Amino acid sequence: MTSPGSPAEARSLIIERLVGDSGEAAQVIDAGRAMAERAVPLLQKSLAGELGVPVAVDLKSVEVSRVPEARSRAGDTFALTVVGSSTSSDAMTLVIDASAIAIMVCTLFGGDPDLPVSPIERDLSQIEIDVSTMVFQQVALALNGSGRRSLDLRLPVPRAMSGAEAKRHVLRDGAAIRIVLGISTPADSGTVTVTMPQRVVLASRDGAVSASDDDHGPSWRARFSEEVMRSTVALEATMPLARLTLGDLAGFEIGQIIEFEETAQSQARLSARGKTLFVCEFGKLGQNYTVRIKHPYDAGRDFIDGLMPAAAGRA
Repeated sequence: MTSPGSPAEARSLIIERLVGDSGEAAQVIDAGRAMAERAVPLLQKSLAGELGVPVAVDLKSVEVSRVPEARSRAGDTFALTVVGSSTSSDAMTLVIDASAIAIMVCTLFGGDPDLPVSPIERDLSQIEIDVSTMVFQQVALALNGSGRRSLDLRLPVPRAMSGAEAKRHVLRDGAAIRIVLGISTPADSGTVTVTMPQRVVLASRDGAVSASDDDHGPSWRARFSEEVMRSTVALEATMPLARLTLGDLAGFEIGQIIEFEETAQSQARLSARGKTLFVCEFGKLGQNYTVRIKHPYDAGRDFIDGLMPAAAGRA
């Protein structure tokens, strides 16, 4: 797996592995559609150059998906390859179905594009795998782009897999976008499906800028999907008691009253799932008790403050 090039990229990969890095569905689809619409005429031209005869290429759909679903609609016979980039080992997963393979092989070897081709219902031959690889190369070149929008794919693409190898190949889970391209002649049609992690698509969209190494605020929030942001968590507010010896603690009895320290009310801590988030001030508003957030919790500062009383006691 490709190592990330910077701390910002490392954070992106960590979040993707934890929750599936994703963006707003509409934003992701718009970015993917714009990328596909730029690529379609380039792909049609390049395939015509390889085949010597024109074939129609059109954009059928752009939708949000998951990476492992890349081959879910390909049927029993298909070819697959995974293309890496400078920032991701699986920047693009390409799948071509049996109908598209048959069209490309027949057309490449002089078949009449106006006549229907025989469907492929067996394991692919080496020639069919080579033709699938050629199609994948042209699709990747068309989608790769250039300049600021470039996906920086590692080309040429790896040789296509088929059969049991393609079905068993492990695809890393994560939020993705699925682009379905149609390849057709007057008599037949097939599809090439392009699946990319949403992180890769959003990073290459127009006007996108990489998060700086010191950007820990809004960028982290923006990377979590809406589903995660809507998840509920239980908040707990606690106040520190007085510092006591173990001997004092052992002498506690039922009904005994314990006094708070003078600063306890201003040192309440707000936590969720065992992790302290904020330092708060305990108070009351009408008939309800409240906590008012003072500042984010600083574990390092808290550790140092905890050493001070111990040092004073030894002195």
